[in-house]
Amino acid sequence: MEEKELATPENSEMNINADADVPGNTHLSNEGAEDVTEKLQAELEEQKDKYLRLFAEFDNFKRRTAKERIELIQTAGKDVIVSMLEVLDDCDRAEKQMQTSEDAKTIKEGIGLVFGKLKTVLGNKGLKPMQSINTAFDVEKHEAITEVPAGEAMVGKVVDEVEKGYYLNDKIIRFAKVVVGK
Repeated sequence: MEEKELATPENSEMNINADADVPGNTHLSNEGAEDVTEKLQAELEEQKDKYLRLFAEFDNFKRRTAKERIELIQTAGKDVIVSMLEVLDDCDRAEKQMQTSEDAKTIKEGIGLVFGKLKTVLGNKGLKPMQSINTAFDVEKHEAITEVPAGEAMVGKVVDEVEKGYYLNDKIIRFAKVVVGK
């Protein structure tokens, strides 16, 4: 039988697997592995904490903006309504005057003033009436109710306005209902 030669200090050959037979977990290849694992675990916990805090902050932000949006929608018309209260007061006064007065001319003038004030208040808020009569029919602005025979000059043009169209800050909010010449 042949005898195996063991690595000894007398042998000049080095055994690279010398620590493989050493019991325990402190091998040469594992030095500091526990420290790295603990460091990575701490980093992971820190990232989880940051994520949870950021998620909670975002959730609070969504709730807060939704609440603010609802409040804005509920009070959006407040400015217009407050400005219309003066016109409403004038309407009440005109109604009282109509009940007590027999003079049709004065009542007519009073109602004319109330309508003028209403138009002024709405105009100040950005409302502008659409001019349609004697203009070319435009499907982007007009809604044709009917066609009536008209002279050659009025073919394809708006002859009459059944319901006036309006712009609010240069954006159409109601199309004009018109009668078109054919």
